[in-house]
Amino acid sequence: MKKSISVVIPAYNEEGNVAELHREILDVCQRIAYEYEIIFIDDASSDGTSSELKKLSPVKIIQFRKNFGQTQAFDAGIKMAKHDLIVTMDGDGQNDPSDIPGMIKLMDEEGYDVVSGWRKNRKDNFSKRFMSRVANLLRRLLINDGIQDSGCSLKVYKRECFKDVSLYGEMHRFIPALLKIKGYKIGEKVVNHRPRLHGTSKYSWKRGLKGFIDMISIWYWKKYAVRPLHILGSLGMFIVGFGIISAIITIIEFLRGQDLSDTIWPLFTLFSIFIGMQIFITGLIADMMNKTYYENRNEVPYSILQVIDSEKEQVE
Repeated sequence: MKKSISVVIPAYNEEGNVAELHREILDVCQRIAYEYEIIFIDDASSDGTSSELKKLSPVKIIQFRKNFGQTQAFDAGIKMAKHDLIVTMDGDGQNDPSDIPGMIKLMDEEGYDVVSGWRKNRKDNFSKRFMSRVANLLRRLLINDGIQDSGCSLKVYKRECFKDVSLYGEMHRFIPALLKIKGYKIGEKVVNHRPRLHGTSKYSWKRGLKGFIDMISIWYWKKYAVRPLHILGSLGMFIVGFGIISAIITIIEFLRGQDLSDTIWPLFTLFSIFIGMQIFITGLIADMMNKTYYENRNEVPYSILQVIDSEKEQVE
């Protein structure tokens, strides 16, 4: 059976890059002789990106009503993708489409469900490389997804991977971690990384902070996603335990005739038991919310203005 690929590319203010990137992707897709589709997501660009995309063919364009961010753009493109393999990459031209065949070959040879690109020789400025190294170190310590470069958008996925993940926040960079938690087999391949020729980087410390918060979220889900009560309940009972010890000390002091108004034990007892029970109850509520989350996952955090398919010459 002939293989097929969907290439998904978010673009925000990349008018100088999208045409050349489309040409390179088209060349690769025709060379490997797969059935293919190229999907650009225009994340409400304020420059001429939309006009440039409409000149391309073949292409499918998803236009957002407003800027929702890279993760939401990936999610919209992935949901529209119809082929066996889904390739994700950035719209700035720094990812090299010529790496795609080698990544697919590695996937076939090793039986991987995902092959992630590793930008071993990055062409970014020092501050961006430094922030990336710190983030990768923290990621390995917290979630240990087994890859070197989670921030590289160039990845190849088997289509079925996305039956088991939901994207929000800055989660696109942690898709391999989410899939590894589910038992998928993850591989990595060194890829070419090129300097940006046009436009400016959209990366900022705010995105880095959001990514770190999402990393903490994944650490939590990795350990306690199915039963959040396990962590909150344990913490709550631990604090209640201190309260019980304090209560015992309070009773002993009272029986010995100690004036309790001069000690902290009564107040500490009440405070510990109250806070501990509050945390335990929070765990119970989180458990119930968790069940609701798994039962209702249809809402998406973005709004699509229109979808343009150059081959069908129609707007959906």
